[in-house]
Amino acid sequence: MSSNESAVIETGQTMAEQADRHELYELSVQNVENEIVFLQDTFKQLRGRNAQLLREDFCGTASACCEWVKQGDDYQAIGVDIDASVLDWGRTNRLSKLDTTERTRVSLIESDVLEAETPKVDLLSAFNFSYFTFDTRDSLRNYFEKAHAALVDDGVFFLDMFGGPEAQEETREKTKHKKHGFSYVWHQETFHPVTHFIRCHIHFNFRDGSKMKKAFTYEWRLWTAPEILELLTEAGFSKATIYWEGSDEDGDGNGEFTPEEKGEADLAWIAYIVAEK
Repeated sequence: MSSNESAVIETGQTMAEQADRHELYELSVQNVENEIVFLQDTFKQLRGRNAQLLREDFCGTASACCEWVKQGDDYQAIGVDIDASVLDWGRTNRLSKLDTTERTRVSLIESDVLEAETPKVDLLSAFNFSYFTFDTRDSLRNYFEKAHAALVDDGVFFLDMFGGPEAQEETREKTKHKKHGFSYVWHQETFHPVTHFIRCHIHFNFRDGSKMKKAFTYEWRLWTAPEILELLTEAGFSKATIYWEGSDEDGDGNGEFTPEEKGEADLAWIAYIVAEK
């Protein structure tokens, strides 16, 4: 009998009832250690110096902010999110694990990213496709203009995106996490080809047969790479570049992202976008 199954017997609760959706999310889709390495290495390649002040928009649990300040005493992070409950979760479960000096170098702001007022930062990130919530060209350009204004003169703005033919299908994809006793399900419930509206859910299925349905739901516009690059230029950025993931011997992604002008006709892909002020 596994420890998870023993816990179910002892508590009378299913694994789904005991699970924390934020912990499951990070185990499934985030690797903040690699993320911070990519941000810092790319910034240094472009600017010849280390970025010290990070602003993380749509920061959620602020795990990236916490990882950022671990680089040393000169590093500070600002997290911005409109959801007070998720910021509180981050304070309890992520900031609390930092040492005293590291915690003083993380600031969390409950605010709409369009209205947040912060010191100008070296590096601004908007990951996990959260900016897809802006569903018109004017609203997305407005956000990009706000991001541009929030950067120092040689600042850099980082985003991620996904695409490919499979991104426009109504489908489910399951990924097993045997070590932790659950499966992650990415569910593209609705896609409208005319507007590129997409509704997605994240579900979690557990070894004991229990399920956490619609742990997270997103209603977005599925933006394309040319649209995003054009809007970044219109918002004032001097250059915007797609960083494409390389492949290993089996043809799977290898986690290495480099500048690319054309990309590859993959059925599904994830890329970074790097916009220089």
